[in-house]
Amino acid sequence: MGKKLYVGNLSYDVTSSDLEQMFASHGSVQSAEVIQDRMTGRSKGFGFVEMGSDDEAQAAISAIRPSSMTPGPLGIDETSPSAEAPAETARRASARLEMQQIFTRGARNSP
Repeated sequence: MGKKLYVGNLSYDVTSSDLEQMFASHGSVQSAEVIQDRMTGRSKGFGFVEMGSDDEAQAAISAIRPSSMTPGPLGIDETSPSAEAPAETARRASARLEMQQIFTRGARNSP
């Protein structure tokens, strides 16, 4: 599995296709997505690119410089999986189960 990169400070005109082309010369791009506002559909000025390997990701980070697609210095960082996300999901599932049990007990005890 490749390395996912955060790409920030993008021009609002950059599309996911543009982002993919920007990184393609540095290796195989598995996915490229510019994040858009749900309400307006306008770019939020950042996105994510997943490169084919860690070496390709490092090459892209080292080689990509500011271009016409960025209003200033392009911010590129490696992403890391959130350690809290699975714990939060488990906590919510546990709370839901507990609430269901409380309501079920209450329904059985009602006349």
